[in-house]
Amino acid sequence: MRILFGLLLSGAALAASAQFVPTPDYRRDTLLIGPNPFLAAADLAWSHRDQGRVGARASTQRISEAITNYEKAAEAPGEVEARWKLARALFFKAKFTGLDRDRQLAFLEKARRVGDAALAILRRRVPDQTLSDDAPPSKVAAALSREKDAAPAYFWTAVAWGEWALLAGKVPAARTGAATKIRDLATTVIALDPDFEDGGGYRILGRLHHKAPRIPYLTGWVSRSEAVRYLRLAVRTAPRNFVNRQFLAEALADGGAAEKAEAVQIERDLVSDAPSPGRLVEDLAIQDDARRNLAAWRARP
Repeated sequence: MRILFGLLLSGAALAASAQFVPTPDYRRDTLLIGPNPFLAAADLAWSHRDQGRVGARASTQRISEAITNYEKAAEAPGEVEARWKLARALFFKAKFTGLDRDRQLAFLEKARRVGDAALAILRRRVPDQTLSDDAPPSKVAAALSREKDAAPAYFWTAVAWGEWALLAGKVPAARTGAATKIRDLATTVIALDPDFEDGGGYRILGRLHHKAPRIPYLTGWVSRSEAVRYLRLAVRTAPRNFVNRQFLAEALADGGAAEKAEAVQIERDLVSDAPSPGRLVEDLAIQDDARRNLAAWRARP
């Protein structure tokens, strides 16, 4: 604060002596005072993303403000944090503001590109070696173990790719190799930090095994039993997380009688549980999904 206050004072004195107000150059100022000046504004807007919501539908005002500022912050060369946070914000706007399918796809495609750009920057930071796009997750995690932005960048890029693949459909997803990419991204997250985002790496892998089509020579590794295993690991890591529980319930619902009964109980518990204040819109949306699932499962013969 003292540095920023001193900068403001000196700027005011200079403007008074020259009789004009200088136009700020955030790229130059970022180099002079350290933190990206747009990042704090974006983070503040993100933290209020539930303002103006109607039920589980978020208002576009705060999340659009966050996206605008993250975009400006991401213009700084080598800025990884702003990029993965931008991917996260784009995902939220696509998922929770009531957009139609085409607009959702557009935001998710942009989130994919932004996430991939963040990963490319991280790979370039590795000294004395090159991390190719197809480097195994264990090598990637070992090389980036000291990068604080590695786990979130890999996680939110995986989320962007996963949500895009679900919405785009089987053919476009298969054409881009989305399933293998998501698998490797999530495996990297687990290798970096298995607890990140409440077991987020396990959650993505479990969802992938549950939702990805099994295509010979492309996704022959997809397995329902692996879906349940990974999702149980996610729930064990963070048993209060609504998304972990929801994804496990939906995977169990495709199983035998005992698993279906467990799925119903999980959904009933979710509906009656209290949403997290920090993920209010997201948890309310999960509860809506749980209610729909319970109604659909009751209607099954």
